[in-house]
Amino acid sequence: MEKRGIGKIAVLLALGDGDIENLQKYYENKNYIIYRGQAGSMDSKKIIAAIETAALREDIIRENYHEEHALYHAIIEALSGYCRGQVMLGEFLRSAGLTFAIVRGTLVEDEPSSGNWIAVVLYGQIGSPRKGFEHEAIGMGIQPI
Repeated sequence: MEKRGIGKIAVLLALGDGDIENLQKYYENKNYIIYRGQAGSMDSKKIIAAIETAALREDIIRENYHEEHALYHAIIEALSGYCRGQVMLGEFLRSAGLTFAIVRGTLVEDEPSSGNWIAVVLYGQIGSPRKGFEHEAIGMGIQPI
């Protein structure tokens, strides 16, 4: 099997296809720290806060400048892709309901020399805050710690 990068691991977890629990256990045994959660709002700040809170609560990052800064930039990069360039939701009369994955570990599995990184992937629905007026979207951010 080809070695996976941290981004692909996060995408697989966010998409939720297959046996997520076994995939999660497999990468946790390879020293990755993983969390999968859900968030939804018309306010991008609430989505950012939900992801940051989960990362702190699950001990993915510690309260220090370097780790919080890396996570913040990974989230903003993922939101930029998810929102197609404008990190705004309610201001554009759109809402988001998404699954997010946070993965911390080496950039490439089984390659410790690749350093310590954090990846955030957002996958879900975005669109008008009316049922049936939304579509799928995905965004990914990867930052070194």
